[in-house]
Amino acid sequence: MDKETRNRIQKATQAARALLEQEFVEQLEGVFDIRLDGTIPADPGSHLGAPQRIVRTKLVAAIGHLRASGHTTQGEAVAAYLREAAFTTLNRFVALKMLEARGLVQECISRGEQSSGFKEFCGLAPGLVQLPDHGYRLYIESLFDELSVHVRVLFNRRDASSLLWPKRATIDRLLAVLNDPELAGVWGEDETIGWVYQYYNDEAERKRMREESAAPRNSRELAVRNQFFTPRYVVEFLTDNTLGRIWYEMTQGRTRLKEQCRYLVRRPTEIFLKPGEPAPEGFGESEAKASETLSQEELLRQPVYISHRPLKDPREIRLLDPACGSMHFGLYAFDLFLTIYGEAWDLDLPSPSSGGAGGEGLQPLRDLYPKKEEYLLDIPRLIIEHNLHGIDIDRRAVQIAGLSLWLRAQRAWHQADVNPADRPRIRRSNIVCAEPMPGEKELLREFVDQQFPAAERPALAFLLEKVFDRMTLAGEAGSLLRIEEEIRDAIAEARALAKEQAAPRQLQLLPGDAAPPQTRLDLSGLTDEQFWQAAERRIYEALRAYAEQT
Repeated sequence: MDKETRNRIQKATQAARALLEQEFVEQLEGVFDIRLDGTIPADPGSHLGAPQRIVRTKLVAAIGHLRASGHTTQGEAVAAYLREAAFTTLNRFVALKMLEARGLVQECISRGEQSSGFKEFCGLAPGLVQLPDHGYRLYIESLFDELSVHVRVLFNRRDASSLLWPKRATIDRLLAVLNDPELAGVWGEDETIGWVYQYYNDEAERKRMREESAAPRNSRELAVRNQFFTPRYVVEFLTDNTLGRIWYEMTQGRTRLKEQCRYLVRRPTEIFLKPGEPAPEGFGESEAKASETLSQEELLRQPVYISHRPLKDPREIRLLDPACGSMHFGLYAFDLFLTIYGEAWDLDLPSPSSGGAGGEGLQPLRDLYPKKEEYLLDIPRLIIEHNLHGIDIDRRAVQIAGLSLWLRAQRAWHQADVNPADRPRIRRSNIVCAEPMPGEKELLREFVDQQFPAAERPALAFLLEKVFDRMTLAGEAGSLLRIEEEIRDAIAEARALAKEQAAPRQLQLLPGDAAPPQTRLDLSGLTDEQFWQAAERRIYEALRAYAEQT
């Protein structure tokens, strides 16, 4: 994409952001009496009707949860909610433009209320014309609900960022920005959504952050100041020599990736060793001596021995981008996985040795698919559900990454001439936002009281609260936070305390004798070794259940 086109995307993105943020500021302050400085009166104004009072209650709760998750002031929590509402709205409308361009949804926003999809919708429900906006909001939200089945991370209307909706005039101005004829050619390009992500925060904002502080002061600044669109050649070089190299060695060089991966580092004379076969004795020493005396060209012609790498079922080859952004690496890796899966059918694959990405057992591919055609049809789904994983501390990135991968799968099916109605449904992706546990600690305590026997509650509450506290760092540390180590340390601490409390103590004989140390946490009754052996597994299960419930 040339610089002029990128500049047009940048201009449109900044204009749409300013438009939506101004609209939502006016709604928060003017309608719901929620001030940007964090002032929120306890009682809603008398001007609010019953539906608006419900929305206000949810807005106040959402801001309260953001405040509890690490924002130091109420004003910061309000600003965070404002940003989330604005970028989620923009991402959804940009997504609709991209889906229109691919024929995955009927025309819905390119001509506003004159769009063919909306006219058909109104034909099914003529009474919509009585609504103030003729039912256009209802139509767009029904599209969000339908698309949420496929890309929940972006289109889920139960998310708190969906509580605000732009008024009619703002929607018209937003559509005018996105429907600018100068942008007509960008919506069919896969990388457009990545550039929208890149340009949402402008350079002036980054410059101001750097002037105010030498280091990022919170998770948002960390995300904004370290947001870079990785050059394509870097993406290809790193992916070719990790994922590409793994499959190249598994197949002992008999793969089309040799031609497809243009940055794959190979030597002219590579000797693949058999299982258990060592390199010739003294090879390492002779190679070191050769490097001192031979030229670079002569060294390249020297034989190199490649240790045996066992072949795997392709569903067990997993790529993780721990700071995925818009999933630039994952989109390129998708191309390599298409080749890997295509070749895997004709190889003598071993039975899968582990469960799938969602924990389910894996059947051998030939048992799962009676015909090769059925297998080839399902490959894009398999790649997203099993192979590609991403983590980011920015919710915008997670929304866009989820959409990008889903669109890439749709393109693969389109190129294979698979009708949209015949495409397998992608039921899970592995893109996650690193963030603190939801809600406040009081909610966690209520959960523990509801879920666990009385004898176990003190220990599990202690362990879960320890993890809960450490998870407050997730928004800054992301995948660097080794929460599994924190859990094991907490279990060891609680276990030692239980053992100490259960040990017999000598009673006080005289008034001056020292009293035994007291602690508010009584674990003396937990002497069952099985409880401690299962504690780590139960903590993971409890945290998952708590997060889903909250």
